[in-house]
Amino acid sequence: MSAAKAQSKGGTPRILNRKARHDFTILETVECGIVLTGTEIKSLRAAAARIEESHARIRDGEVFLVGASISTYPQAAAAAQHDPDRPRKLLLHRRQVEALAAHVRQKGNTLVPLTVYFKRGWAKCELGLAVGKRAYDKRETIRKRDQKRDIERELRRRSRGK
Repeated sequence: MSAAKAQSKGGTPRILNRKARHDFTILETVECGIVLTGTEIKSLRAAAARIEESHARIRDGEVFLVGASISTYPQAAAAAQHDPDRPRKLLLHRRQVEALAAHVRQKGNTLVPLTVYFKRGWAKCELGLAVGKRAYDKRETIRKRDQKRDIERELRRRSRGK
């Protein structure tokens, strides 16, 4: 389901990391929960978050989202505010963490957040096991995307009868 459909259907925002699919080749994805405070949930519902420069790190058998910025909630009191850039714990099963840790130990693999969204009222994060793309891979991706766009444009033109 595309991000636009998910946002219009449920009314809940979906924070996307569009840069991740451009900079990395995604090998595998996994859905996990996020441990958040009350003001962080309210800010997420207002789509006041950025995950472009973030990544996940495995420490002591736990997975943390590092570098994600969830803005402070303006309607909350100053004492109730959260730290916008704190590391957030991600909720995964022990076996999932062990499998991801084995992959990340390999040279060049990393964990990147792809989307943050709500599912049945719970905040979820989709993590991608990723390998960095080389410059020529990026150019190839752009070329394929342009070819696909040209083919679709031509098919639309032909279906109109011109």
